Amino acid sequence: MLKSQLIPDQMGSYSNDDAIFLLRDISHAVKETKTEERESLIQSGVHYSEMLPVEYHPPEEYINLFHDTLKKYSKRIAVAIGVVAEQIIERKNVENLVLVSLARAGTPIGVLIKRYIQDKYKIAVPHYSISIIRGRGIDEKAIDFIFEHHPSAEIQVIDGWTGKGAITSELAEACKQYNTTHTNYIDDSLAVLADPGHCVDIYGTRDDFLIPSACLNLTVSGLVSRTVLNYEFMQEDDFHGAKYYKELADADLSNYYVDTISSNFREVEEPVAQELEQINREDKTPTWLGLKSIERIKSLYNIRNTHFIKPGVGETTRVLLRRIPWKILINPDHSNDLSHILFLAKERNVPIEEFRDMSYTCCGIIKEV
Repeated sequence: MLKSQLIPDQMGSYSNDDAIFLLRDISHAVKETKTEERESLIQSGVHYSEMLPVEYHPPEEYINLFHDTLKKYSKRIAVAIGVVAEQIIERKNVENLVLVSLARAGTPIGVLIKRYIQDKYKIAVPHYSISIIRGRGIDEKAIDFIFEHHPSAEIQVIDGWTGKGAITSELAEACKQYNTTHTNYIDDSLAVLADPGHCVDIYGTRDDFLIPSACLNLTVSGLVSRTVLNYEFMQEDDFHGAKYYKELADADLSNYYVDTISSNFREVEEPVAQELEQINREDKTPTWLGLKSIERIKSLYNIRNTHFIKPGVGETTRVLLRRIPWKILINPDHSNDLSHILFLAKERNVPIEEFRDMSYTCCGIIKEV
């Protein structure tokens, strides 16, 4: 096998012990697109990965929301991390295990799983964060790089949460394509912290609650942008790209976030064992329950394309932070705290409707422009 000459750029605010981004820094080449213009371009057919949203210095309200949510849920997240990590270890040979998170929502989750394994089992497993893009696939150059450096790698792909399951499907197709054209093999299983979409079988919980990192985007994900694939200024035989926002270093909470959650690991051994026992008694087979909910919403509200529907607390938060929302659906039968959704919706004058017939706590619908 011909050795790759690719070397990833040093980027991100995590230490290399926590995460290595296999990305090309395109900070010099790409300019952000304002929300309204970006929405119009996406809906006219431009692929979302060809441009970046404007990344703002987080307002004080968002910072407060992040801290409140982290305080409330840090132990719950620590338990879910432990549950996911233990399932990964049950399935993989930990000596050959390589964690591969999907930048950027998956990145802090990958850091936390790595830290949990280190803390409990005293094994330092490698953790890389790479790009996958809906409709464009996974970064095969990054996968090649991993196998060059870890020839016996048993890769476990990690993300933050599931929505409709688009990334689950994208990963399955990408791995199938990679395994057909390469001698190395990559497992298409996806491990997530939360699976409200019921579309994976390695998860910490299927509850739909706010993961604090959804509040702040890059300032809790290593100061790295969404990943970009645009051959106008990128080379086809290179890593996927991203922008490294060093200028937001004073607002960076990436390490504070993972430090706060990982500080709970020693205290959650018993609840992790209890949750793991419960999950192992369940039928974990994906039912794609969430996608069925989406089809009902699409039909009822006469929505042209399911791309306009963003289900779950995390995705709804993102719609309110960086898209043009039409309305927010809230399931009154779910008891999770949605104060941040109500706050953001009020701030942006977005109407809220009750909708019970879905597996999610809430759902954001993007306005067609």
